[in-house]
Amino acid sequence: MLDSIITSKTRIKMLLRFFLDSDRSAYLRELAKELGESSNAVRVELNHLSKAHLIECVSEGHTKCYRANKDHPLFFDLHNIVRKTLGIDKLLEHIVTRLGDVKVGLVTGDYARGIDSGIIDLLLVGNIDRVYLDELVRKAERYLSNRKIRCLCLSEEEFPRFLDRIRREKGILEIYRSDA
Repeated sequence: MLDSIITSKTRIKMLLRFFLDSDRSAYLRELAKELGESSNAVRVELNHLSKAHLIECVSEGHTKCYRANKDHPLFFDLHNIVRKTLGIDKLLEHIVTRLGDVKVGLVTGDYARGIDSGIIDLLLVGNIDRVYLDELVRKAERYLSNRKIRCLCLSEEEFPRFLDRIRREKGILEIYRSDA
């Protein structure tokens, strides 16, 4: 969807990276390696996005780190566009609302860090019907074109034991939390 509006593939990757997980910062070479692009291509796009004030540059010692500018008037709009582009919102709403007793739903891993690796890691907490979940995931994967969903289901008792490890991943998107 974004590729019909934005012609630079590198810029699309960077928007996904910065606006999906807006709390993470990165330096030039780290971004180049993570995105599979040349340092020069990444530098050009960093300059464009910085000039537009969509990302900000912060010095950490001798290293320049870049991150999404949360104060930019378009920040929330871009964040929502990125999430919708990946299909995460529709997909997760479709899955979670049909499973019944879901207490928490999280996207972790690459997608939560803004990397379109083709695998969406979904963590669900509650009393999950795994057979029905598998059926819903198969249907949702058809919609996501060449992306796979990997699910981890935990009971409410198991969730606290995994929470620290999940937080250390530095890539978590909360997509659902039961009010009950």
